[in-house]
Amino acid sequence: MAKIIAEICQNHKGGRALLARMIAAAAENGADYVKMQSIFSEDLTNRPQFEEGEIAPDGAVRAIKRPYAPEYARLKELDLSLDDHQFFIKECKRNSVVPFTTIFARGRIPEIAALPWPERIVKVASYDCPNIPFLRELCEHFDHLIISTGASYDEEIERAAAFVKGMGKKLTMLHCVTSYPNTLQMANLKRLEWIRNHAGEVGWSDHTLVARDRLIAAKAALALGADFVERHFTVLTVGETKDGPVSITPELLRELSDFRNLTRTEQEQTLDVEYPRWREEVLGDEKRELTHTEKLNRDYYRGRFASRRADGSYFYNWEEK
Repeated sequence: MAKIIAEICQNHKGGRALLARMIAAAAENGADYVKMQSIFSEDLTNRPQFEEGEIAPDGAVRAIKRPYAPEYARLKELDLSLDDHQFFIKECKRNSVVPFTTIFARGRIPEIAALPWPERIVKVASYDCPNIPFLRELCEHFDHLIISTGASYDEEIERAAAFVKGMGKKLTMLHCVTSYPNTLQMANLKRLEWIRNHAGEVGWSDHTLVARDRLIAAKAALALGADFVERHFTVLTVGETKDGPVSITPELLRELSDFRNLTRTEQEQTLDVEYPRWREEVLGDEKRELTHTEKLNRDYYRGRFASRRADGSYFYNWEEK
Protein backbone atom coordinates (compact mmCIF):
# COMPACT_ATOMS: atom_id res chain seq x y z
CA MET A 1 0.00 0.00 0.00
CA ALA A 2 1.22 3.51 -0.78
CA LYS A 3 2.73 5.53 2.05
CA ILE A 4 1.92 9.13 2.94
CA ILE A 5 4.59 11.58 4.09
CA ALA A 6 3.39 14.61 6.06
CA GLU A 7 5.99 17.31 5.44
CA ILE A 8 5.87 19.76 8.35
CA CYS A 9 8.41 22.04 6.57
CA GLN A 10 8.52 25.37 8.43
CA ASN A 11 4.90 25.29 9.56
CA HIS A 12 6.06 24.60 13.13
CA LYS A 13 7.14 28.27 13.40
CA GLY A 14 10.07 27.27 15.56
CA GLY A 15 7.97 26.07 18.52
CA ARG A 16 7.82 22.66 20.18
CA ALA A 17 4.18 22.91 21.21
CA LEU A 18 3.08 23.45 17.62
CA LEU A 19 5.51 20.78 16.44
CA ALA A 20 3.91 18.26 18.80
CA ARG A 21 0.41 19.24 17.65
CA MET A 22 1.36 18.71 14.03
CA ILE A 23 2.91 15.30 14.67
CA ALA A 24 -0.13 14.10 16.62
CA ALA A 25 -2.56 15.39 13.98
CA ALA A 26 -0.57 13.82 11.16
CA ALA A 27 -0.50 10.46 12.91
CA GLU A 28 -4.17 10.58 13.79
CA ASN A 29 -5.18 11.29 10.21
CA GLY A 30 -3.24 8.65 8.36
CA ALA A 31 0.36 9.76 7.82
CA ASP A 32 2.91 6.95 7.80
CA TYR A 33 5.90 9.27 7.96
CA VAL A 34 6.40 12.77 9.33
CA LYS A 35 9.30 14.72 7.86
CA MET A 36 11.04 17.78 9.21
CA GLN A 37 13.68 20.03 7.65
CA SER A 38 17.13 20.34 9.22
CA ILE A 39 17.63 23.98 8.29
CA PHE A 40 20.07 26.10 10.28
CA SER A 41 20.01 29.83 9.60
CA GLU A 42 23.76 30.15 10.10
CA ASP A 43 24.28 27.94 7.02
CA LEU A 44 22.52 30.45 4.76
CA THR A 45 24.87 31.94 2.17
CA ASN A 46 25.05 35.57 1.15
CA ARG A 47 25.24 35.72 -2.66
CA PRO A 48 25.30 39.18 -4.27
CA GLN A 49 23.27 38.31 -7.37
CA PHE A 50 20.15 37.66 -5.29
CA GLU A 51 20.22 40.89 -3.29
CA GLU A 52 18.43 42.84 -6.01
CA GLY A 53 17.94 40.10 -8.58
CA GLU A 54 19.11 40.34 -12.16
CA ILE A 55 17.10 41.37 -15.22
CA ALA A 56 18.33 40.82 -18.78
CA PRO A 57 18.15 43.69 -21.33
CA ASP A 58 15.07 42.06 -22.87
CA GLY A 59 13.32 42.08 -19.50
CA ALA A 60 13.74 38.39 -18.72
CA VAL A 61 14.62 37.52 -15.14
CA ARG A 62 18.13 36.09 -14.78
CA ALA A 63 18.16 35.78 -10.98
CA ILE A 64 15.35 36.09 -8.48
CA LYS A 65 15.40 38.78 -5.79
CA ARG A 66 15.87 37.16 -2.36
CA PRO A 67 17.97 39.45 -0.12
CA TYR A 68 20.09 37.75 2.52
CA ALA A 69 19.24 39.82 5.60
CA PRO A 70 15.44 39.35 5.69
CA GLU A 71 15.79 35.69 4.72
CA TYR A 72 18.29 35.12 7.52
CA ALA A 73 16.00 36.89 10.01
CA ARG A 74 13.03 34.75 8.90
CA LEU A 75 14.96 31.51 9.17
CA LYS A 76 16.48 32.48 12.51
CA GLU A 77 12.98 32.47 14.02
CA LEU A 78 12.45 28.93 12.72
CA ASP A 79 15.70 27.31 13.84
CA LEU A 80 15.35 23.89 15.46
CA SER A 81 18.28 22.81 17.63
CA LEU A 82 19.61 19.28 17.91
CA ASP A 83 17.59 19.01 21.13
CA ASP A 84 14.50 19.99 19.12
CA HIS A 85 15.38 17.22 16.67
CA GLN A 86 15.48 14.80 19.60
CA PHE A 87 12.05 16.08 20.69
CA PHE A 88 10.72 15.58 17.16
CA ILE A 89 11.94 11.98 17.05
CA LYS A 90 10.52 11.23 20.49
CA GLU A 91 7.10 12.68 19.61
CA CYS A 92 6.96 10.73 16.36
CA LYS A 93 7.79 7.51 18.18
CA ARG A 94 5.12 8.29 20.78
CA ASN A 95 2.56 8.77 18.01
CA SER A 96 3.66 5.67 16.06
CA VAL A 97 4.81 7.46 12.91
CA VAL A 98 8.25 7.22 11.34
CA PRO A 99 10.34 10.42 11.56
CA PHE A 100 12.96 11.56 9.11
CA THR A 101 14.43 14.79 7.84
CA THR A 102 15.91 16.67 4.91
CA ILE A 103 19.51 17.76 5.40
CA PHE A 104 20.51 20.85 3.45
CA ALA A 105 24.16 21.41 4.35
CA ARG A 106 26.70 18.63 4.04
CA GLY A 107 28.57 19.61 7.17
CA ARG A 108 25.45 18.82 9.22
CA ILE A 109 25.27 15.18 8.14
CA PRO A 110 27.30 13.56 10.96
CA GLU A 111 25.48 15.31 13.81
CA ILE A 112 22.03 14.75 12.32
CA ALA A 113 22.82 11.12 11.47
CA ALA A 114 23.96 10.48 15.05
CA LEU A 115 20.46 11.14 16.40
CA PRO A 116 18.30 8.10 17.37
CA TRP A 117 16.27 7.77 14.17
CA PRO A 118 14.22 4.54 14.33
CA GLU A 119 14.80 4.03 10.60
CA ARG A 120 17.89 5.29 8.78
CA ILE A 121 15.99 7.37 6.19
CA VAL A 122 16.96 10.77 4.84
CA LYS A 123 15.35 13.06 2.27
CA VAL A 124 17.35 14.82 -0.43
CA ALA A 125 15.94 18.04 -1.87
CA SER A 126 15.78 18.13 -5.65
CA TYR A 127 18.47 20.81 -5.80
CA ASP A 128 20.88 18.31 -4.25
CA CYS A 129 20.01 15.40 -6.53
CA PRO A 130 23.00 16.18 -8.82
CA ASN A 131 25.49 16.60 -5.96
CA ILE A 132 27.43 13.33 -5.83
CA PRO A 133 29.76 14.31 -2.93
CA PHE A 134 26.66 15.10 -0.86
CA LEU A 135 24.97 11.82 -1.83
CA ARG A 136 28.14 9.88 -1.03
CA GLU A 137 28.27 11.19 2.52
CA LEU A 138 24.56 10.58 3.05
CA CYS A 139 25.04 6.99 1.89
CA GLU A 140 27.79 6.59 4.47
CA HIS A 141 25.32 7.46 7.26
CA PHE A 142 21.86 6.37 6.10
CA ASP A 143 20.29 3.23 4.63
CA HIS A 144 17.42 4.71 2.59
CA LEU A 145 17.59 7.87 0.48
CA ILE A 146 14.38 9.54 -0.72
CA ILE A 147 15.43 11.94 -3.48
CA SER A 148 13.23 14.61 -5.03
CA THR A 149 13.98 15.13 -8.70
CA GLY A 150 12.05 18.26 -9.66
CA ALA A 151 14.87 20.74 -10.29
CA SER A 152 17.19 18.17 -11.86
CA TYR A 153 17.86 17.23 -15.47
CA ASP A 154 17.33 13.67 -16.70
CA GLU A 155 21.03 12.84 -16.88
CA GLU A 156 21.48 14.09 -13.30
CA ILE A 157 18.63 11.88 -12.09
CA GLU A 158 20.07 8.87 -13.89
CA ARG A 159 23.54 9.50 -12.45
CA ALA A 160 22.21 9.97 -8.90
CA ALA A 161 20.13 6.78 -9.09
CA ALA A 162 23.05 4.74 -10.37
CA PHE A 163 25.34 6.12 -7.69
CA VAL A 164 22.99 5.44 -4.74
CA LYS A 165 22.20 1.94 -5.95
CA GLY A 166 25.89 1.34 -6.51
CA MET A 167 26.44 2.21 -2.85
CA GLY A 168 24.02 -0.56 -1.93
CA LYS A 169 21.38 1.76 -0.50
CA LYS A 170 17.60 1.67 -0.80
CA LEU A 171 16.41 4.36 -3.20
CA THR A 172 13.09 6.16 -3.58
CA MET A 173 12.76 8.99 -6.09
CA LEU A 174 9.97 11.55 -5.95
CA HIS A 175 8.78 13.46 -8.98
CA CYS A 176 7.92 17.06 -8.18
CA VAL A 177 7.60 20.43 -9.88
CA THR A 178 9.68 23.08 -8.19
CA SER A 179 7.31 25.98 -8.64
CA TYR A 180 5.47 27.07 -5.53
CA PRO A 181 2.68 26.51 -6.24
CA ASN A 182 2.52 24.53 -9.46
CA THR A 183 -0.63 23.79 -11.44
CA LEU A 184 -2.30 20.51 -12.32
CA GLN A 185 -1.31 21.05 -15.94
CA MET A 186 2.35 21.23 -14.87
CA ALA A 187 2.25 17.95 -12.94
CA ASN A 188 3.24 15.56 -15.78
CA LEU A 189 2.52 12.54 -13.59
CA LYS A 190 3.42 10.17 -16.42
CA ARG A 191 6.96 11.00 -15.41
CA LEU A 192 6.52 8.51 -12.58
CA GLU A 193 6.83 5.77 -15.21
CA TRP A 194 10.18 7.11 -16.43
CA ILE A 195 11.53 7.54 -12.89
CA ARG A 196 10.54 3.97 -12.03
CA ASN A 197 13.09 2.81 -14.61
CA HIS A 198 15.78 4.20 -12.32
CA ALA A 199 14.49 3.75 -8.76
CA GLY A 200 12.96 0.83 -6.90
CA GLU A 201 10.23 3.05 -5.49
CA VAL A 202 8.69 6.24 -6.86
CA GLY A 203 6.40 8.94 -5.56
CA TRP A 204 5.00 12.41 -5.99
CA SER A 205 5.87 15.43 -3.86
CA ASP A 206 2.88 17.68 -4.37
CA HIS A 207 3.16 21.49 -4.42
CA THR A 208 -0.19 22.30 -6.00
CA LEU A 209 -2.32 25.09 -4.51
CA VAL A 210 -4.66 23.55 -1.97
CA ALA A 211 -7.48 26.10 -2.27
CA ARG A 212 -7.63 25.65 -6.04
CA ASP A 213 -6.56 22.05 -6.67
CA ARG A 214 -7.21 20.29 -3.34
CA LEU A 215 -5.96 16.70 -3.61
CA ILE A 216 -6.39 16.01 -7.33
CA ALA A 217 -2.71 15.61 -8.20
CA ALA A 218 -1.94 13.53 -5.10
CA LYS A 219 -4.91 11.26 -5.75
CA ALA A 220 -3.95 10.89 -9.41
CA ALA A 221 -0.42 9.88 -8.39
CA LEU A 222 -1.87 7.19 -6.13
CA ALA A 223 -4.16 5.99 -8.91
CA LEU A 224 -1.08 5.69 -11.14
CA GLY A 225 0.65 3.44 -8.62
CA ALA A 226 2.91 5.85 -6.70
CA ASP A 227 4.59 4.19 -3.73
CA PHE A 228 4.77 7.47 -1.82
CA VAL A 229 2.89 10.76 -1.77
CA GLU A 230 4.34 13.70 0.11
CA ARG A 231 2.35 16.80 1.01
CA HIS A 232 3.14 19.81 3.13
CA PHE A 233 1.01 19.67 6.26
CA THR A 234 -0.33 22.23 8.73
CA VAL A 235 -2.74 22.60 11.63
CA LEU A 236 -2.80 26.39 11.17
CA THR A 237 -4.86 28.59 8.90
CA VAL A 238 -3.60 29.17 5.38
CA GLY A 239 -2.18 32.64 6.05
CA GLU A 240 -0.26 31.87 9.23
CA THR A 241 2.87 30.41 7.59
CA LYS A 242 4.83 30.90 4.37
CA ASP A 243 4.02 27.35 3.24
CA GLY A 244 0.34 27.54 4.23
CA PRO A 245 -1.07 27.81 0.67
CA VAL A 246 0.51 24.49 -0.40
CA SER A 247 -0.13 22.69 2.90
CA ILE A 248 -3.03 20.34 3.54
CA THR A 249 -5.03 20.25 6.77
CA PRO A 250 -5.74 17.22 8.98
CA GLU A 251 -9.13 16.83 7.27
CA LEU A 252 -7.55 16.70 3.82
CA LEU A 253 -4.87 14.32 5.06
CA ARG A 254 -7.61 11.98 6.28
CA GLU A 255 -9.32 12.25 2.88
CA LEU A 256 -6.06 11.35 1.13
CA SER A 257 -5.44 8.44 3.47
CA ASP A 258 -8.93 7.07 2.89
CA PHE A 259 -8.43 7.41 -0.88
CA ARG A 260 -5.23 5.35 -0.88
CA ASN A 261 -7.17 2.49 0.74
CA LEU A 262 -9.46 2.21 -2.29
CA THR A 263 -8.83 -0.22 -5.12
CA ARG A 264 -7.22 1.19 -8.25
CA THR A 265 -10.58 1.03 -10.06
CA GLU A 266 -12.32 2.83 -7.22
CA GLN A 267 -9.63 5.49 -7.20
CA GLU A 268 -10.06 6.16 -10.91
CA GLN A 269 -13.83 6.26 -10.58
CA THR A 270 -13.58 8.73 -7.70
CA LEU A 271 -11.28 10.99 -9.71
CA ASP A 272 -13.62 10.78 -12.71
CA VAL A 273 -16.34 12.29 -10.50
CA GLU A 274 -14.18 14.86 -8.72
CA TYR A 275 -12.22 16.07 -11.75
CA PRO A 276 -13.36 14.48 -15.03
CA ARG A 277 -10.42 15.86 -17.03
CA TRP A 278 -7.73 14.53 -14.70
CA ARG A 279 -6.22 12.22 -17.32
CA GLU A 280 -5.98 14.95 -19.96
CA GLU A 281 -4.65 17.64 -17.62
CA VAL A 282 -2.56 15.89 -14.97
CA LEU A 283 -0.79 13.02 -16.74
CA GLY A 284 1.24 14.97 -19.30
CA ASP A 285 4.46 13.36 -20.58
CA GLU A 286 7.21 11.15 -19.21
CA LYS A 287 9.84 13.61 -20.40
CA ARG A 288 9.57 17.34 -19.73
CA GLU A 289 11.63 20.50 -19.88
CA LEU A 290 12.24 22.54 -16.75
CA THR A 291 10.25 25.76 -16.83
CA HIS A 292 11.96 29.15 -16.60
CA THR A 293 10.65 29.49 -13.04
CA GLU A 294 12.12 26.13 -12.07
CA LYS A 295 15.48 27.11 -13.54
CA LEU A 296 15.42 30.34 -11.53
CA ASN A 297 14.53 28.42 -8.38
CA ARG A 298 17.28 25.89 -9.10
CA ASP A 299 19.76 28.73 -9.46
CA TYR A 300 18.77 30.18 -6.08
CA TYR A 301 18.22 27.09 -3.97
CA ARG A 302 21.24 25.16 -5.25
CA GLY A 303 23.82 26.85 -3.08
CA ARG A 304 21.36 28.48 -0.69
CA PHE A 305 23.13 26.70 2.18
CA ALA A 306 26.80 25.86 2.63
CA SER A 307 29.05 24.27 5.26
CA ARG A 308 31.94 25.77 7.16
CA ARG A 309 35.46 24.39 7.01
CA ALA A 310 37.83 24.49 9.97
CA ASP A 311 39.50 27.63 8.55
CA GLY A 312 36.16 29.45 8.40
CA SER A 313 35.66 29.19 4.65
CA TYR A 314 32.56 27.57 3.14
CA PHE A 315 32.04 24.64 0.82
CA TYR A 316 28.92 23.74 -1.13
CA ASN A 317 27.27 20.33 -1.34
CA TRP A 318 28.74 19.63 -4.79
CA GLU A 319 32.32 20.38 -3.70
CA GLU A 320 34.80 18.01 -2.12
CA LYS A 321 35.81 19.06 1.37
